[in-house]
Amino acid sequence: MTVPAEKAALSRELADFLIELSIALHKHAMYPEGHPSLAPAAAGVARRAEHLFEGRSTLALGVARQQLVIEGVATDVKNPLLAELAGRLHRHHLGAITFQRGLRVSEVGDVLKTLAIEADRSGEPLGLGPPEQLRAWDHIRLHPVTYERLELLEEDEQAPSSDAKGAKERGLRGSQLWVGLARAALMADALAADDAPPPPTEPAVIAKAIDENQHGAAYDQVIVGYLLQIADELKHTGGAEAVALRRRTSKLVGALQPATLRRLIEMGGDSAQRTKFAIDATHGLAVDAVLDIVRAMADASHRTISDPLVRMLSKLAQHAEQGPAEKRARADEALRDQVRDLLHGWTLDDPNPDGYGRALQKMAAASPGAIPRNDGQQAAEPLRIVQTAVEAGALGFAAWRAVERLVAEHHIGELVDVLAASADASSERAPVRADMAPLWTRVTSPDVVRQLATNEPPDFITLDRVLPRLHVDAFEPLLDVLGASESRTTRRGLLDRLTRAPRELGPVIATRLAREMPWYVTRNLLLILDGLPALPDGFSTAAFIAHQDARVRREALKVSLKVPAERERALIGALRDDDPRTVRLALTHALEDCPPPALPLITQIALDQAMTSELRVLAIKVLSRVRSTAALNTLLQLADGGTSWLGRPKLAVRSLELLAALMALAASWRNDGRAAAVLALAAASKDPDIRSAVIRR
Repeated sequence: MTVPAEKAALSRELADFLIELSIALHKHAMYPEGHPSLAPAAAGVARRAEHLFEGRSTLALGVARQQLVIEGVATDVKNPLLAELAGRLHRHHLGAITFQRGLRVSEVGDVLKTLAIEADRSGEPLGLGPPEQLRAWDHIRLHPVTYERLELLEEDEQAPSSDAKGAKERGLRGSQLWVGLARAALMADALAADDAPPPPTEPAVIAKAIDENQHGAAYDQVIVGYLLQIADELKHTGGAEAVALRRRTSKLVGALQPATLRRLIEMGGDSAQRTKFAIDATHGLAVDAVLDIVRAMADASHRTISDPLVRMLSKLAQHAEQGPAEKRARADEALRDQVRDLLHGWTLDDPNPDGYGRALQKMAAASPGAIPRNDGQQAAEPLRIVQTAVEAGALGFAAWRAVERLVAEHHIGELVDVLAASADASSERAPVRADMAPLWTRVTSPDVVRQLATNEPPDFITLDRVLPRLHVDAFEPLLDVLGASESRTTRRGLLDRLTRAPRELGPVIATRLAREMPWYVTRNLLLILDGLPALPDGFSTAAFIAHQDARVRREALKVSLKVPAERERALIGALRDDDPRTVRLALTHALEDCPPPALPLITQIALDQAMTSELRVLAIKVLSRVRSTAALNTLLQLADGGTSWLGRPKLAVRSLELLAALMALAASWRNDGRAAAVLALAAASKDPDIRSAVIRR
């Protein structure tokens, strides 16, 4: 993204706020809870923000990999403080932070405490965690990069802005929304590696990804979130940027399969929100896309559009797109008016019976002599038999024959519907009726679970419903499919579910790990093992800590850190690893408890200029908590810049490592004579960042 020349530089007050925020977060990551430096750091951020709120009510901070974006201006990637702040937020999969007027110091402190925990240490980035955690504060919001609508440029009626500035911001926002939609749709590939390239933004590619990916409710919600925002954006904006956004979005809607579009409409909230989305779409999208959305909304809302009305709207759409020039505008406006009137007054459900409506639809869509069989009709008779048996509480021979027919014809979802209706509807995990227990045993048997998992794509909806009732042996087919499937989407979906398996699955996984298998199968099994409530007795990761693939070693390290007898050996081995991500994982865990034999390795990392700045800073944070003479000597060495030409001592060149070392000395060795001399030099520095790192507030 190219920043306009007139907005290339941050204002001084915004720059000071970002630096204050970065230093405060750095302190919360370095110092233990309750340290006297933490409360003043949070108060400093709140004070800076309060000054900014004199001219605005909301402050939005966008996050890139090494940059922050605030009021349309990107920070300098060479600024170590801000680059480190951006990197930490990026690793938490956060796309933005918004601050609102009325900010309290307690809120700031709590947010800093939350952000200070490294994503590798917690095991789950904040952006991939529960949405409630991101909305836990009244005046601060954390926005995940994919799982929530990204609102970087909110309209602020009180903030003064010219028309030109507003147009630029709206154009930038439209581009951000489209790129965000692309990243969300292609999430399975975009998150594969830290250095993954930008996602393709062609509408056809995005539509294909949405059609093929079966991520469930979370995936659909993020897609819908972006579509809702884009529709609202098109309703209020114009210009060349809006034309391009409308063209891309219309192509996307047209390329989506009808079933996919209906699924997304169903995820769009209640009836009022769906209606708002459709009405907003009538203002901005092309007419054919508007018709597609209206049809999908009719299906999702169980409402009907009469055939004459469909023909009329289609005719208007043809005139609006291909008619004479003098009629296009009138036809376009007439179509949009008709759709808005329909949506505002649309309250009548389909008066036709469901079966009759389906039959009419198939007859209307099929060519003569080629009407397909209605699979639903084929399943109706055995399903009614089972329903009757369940209601009567008597499972006889005929009922079991009907059950086996439903299983053989892949109607397990309908069978689960019948069973769920017979349970206690007031309970989230309804108890099993004693007379229905054999039927539940059948639908949760290994062969049925294998059938659900081997479909392509797997029937994750039904699988999620039976998952809480599965016995350990029924998880084996899921492990088989996980190891054999060539579909990344299938493997990711199964992994999400297997990590919620009971602890009894541990010995089964341990047995499988003893076999020879591809690296990704080993990695996935270790990942599942790490997610179980407890590890199997006697399990050892020694064979995997030395695996040739770094991805396996990282998962093995996570597991071994939970075994007290293996923790020290695994941590030392990981610190020697040539994979930077494995080293980072080891350092984040060493922050909690650093064994003495690991200290020389951590000192080596802190001093090694060939290491990345991020790893060196993490090592310095570990040294700040060790409080040993060796750690003090290393910190003094990092801060030592030699002497000036007059022979006076001076600090090292300003860097993120220097700031981290100064903070560590100020926190733990302020009363040491050598440290005090270095801190005095820092306190007298002309650089505000260096002074802020050591001044006690």
